[in-house]
Amino acid sequence: MVQGMEKIRVIIDNTQKEVKIPTGMRMLVRRCCNAVLRMENFPYPAEISVTFVNNKQIHELNRQYRDRDMPTDVLSFPMGENGVYDENHDTGAKILGDIVISMEKAVEQANRYGHSLEREVGYLTAHSMLHLLGYDHETSALDKMHMREKEERVMTQLGLPGSAASYFMDDDD
Repeated sequence: MVQGMEKIRVIIDNTQKEVKIPTGMRMLVRRCCNAVLRMENFPYPAEISVTFVNNKQIHELNRQYRDRDMPTDVLSFPMGENGVYDENHDTGAKILGDIVISMEKAVEQANRYGHSLEREVGYLTAHSMLHLLGYDHETSALDKMHMREKEERVMTQLGLPGSAASYFMDDDD
């Protein structure tokens, strides 16, 4: 087999009206998913679903699935466990899972950290992709640091390096 980029399918859906999705945002999300998979040497074709929602929608999901009664910036719903993934039988792609991003929160956080909405959505996508691949920042400070380093590496690769401020995240991230 030729070494190189496997086929990555990123299905993007926008179910909110509050924030206009800028031109190029969907392409950025796709590039971000690709960059994470490349960095992690993910050897298979993959399928990821990304949905842009509003605060009300993510609040509901957060309450339903994580028992947290508040909106959050991003939720990850991994389909795989211990590196074993469901497969799309038509394409042979590994189904990594779903990423749900609150566009309202992304705008709020981009403003708070003083960077672009693109940087914020890119960062949330990278963060969530790592969750889909089994990373967890809630297990230890070291895991959190490793995850943060990987997120920043992807952001830099995509030409969206962060400021020092983006390292100070909320406790509920």
